[in-house]
Amino acid sequence: MNEIGKGLAGLGLLLAVIGAVLLLAGRVGLPLGRLPGDIAYKGKHFSVYIPLATCISISVVVSAIFYSISILRR
Repeated sequence: MNEIGKGLAGLGLLLAVIGAVLLLAGRVGLPLGRLPGDIAYKGKHFSVYIPLATCISISVVVSAIFYSISILRR
């Protein structure tokens, strides 16, 4: 049970750090959510927003971070 508790605490800390980074990115003016590849459609009665480029960008950054961590743990 200790491993599960440590894992959940680590995950919570990671989510808090990611949230803080996103808040700071919004204040600095980083255009996450408004990148050129994001799809936005506004109809008469509804609107659809698909942040495709933002998701890909975040995925690349997170993958690079995890790859760096795996290299350092060897």
